[in-house]
Amino acid sequence: MSESVSDWNRDVVDEFRARGGKVAAFEGRPLLLLHSKGAKSGTQYVNPLVYLPAGDDFAVFGSKAGGPTNPDWYHNLWANPDTVVEVGTETIRVRARVAEGEEREQIWDEQKRVNPNFAAYEEKTTRPIPVVVLERVA
Repeated sequence: MSESVSDWNRDVVDEFRARGGKVAAFEGRPLLLLHSKGAKSGTQYVNPLVYLPAGDDFAVFGSKAGGPTNPDWYHNLWANPDTVVEVGTETIRVRARVAEGEEREQIWDEQKRVNPNFAAYEEKTTRPIPVVVLERVA
């Protein structure tokens, strides 16, 4: 299946796949490749995202580096929550859901603790940064 990857992300995706999930620029931070289907276009997209393990699942963050709007992948998941992620050399079926309330705060606080860049992103924007849990599907 054909996939759309921005020019900016192409090298990251290629290195991730060539090195079994490792990317030099993200050394020490867990990275996954999120597949999403365009909410309007139906185009298949792939985005490399830093994640936080959430039990057997994965939490990702719609930070957009502190930009004023949510990333496109967030809107795509809202419309099409059933998808796959690549983690290391595995492709895993997942269903996306937005964490809310106490669950969101716990995950978000932990992400800011282990990766202070995310605290800086939060300071750059007035919007709440979405926390999305990617739950494994059998």
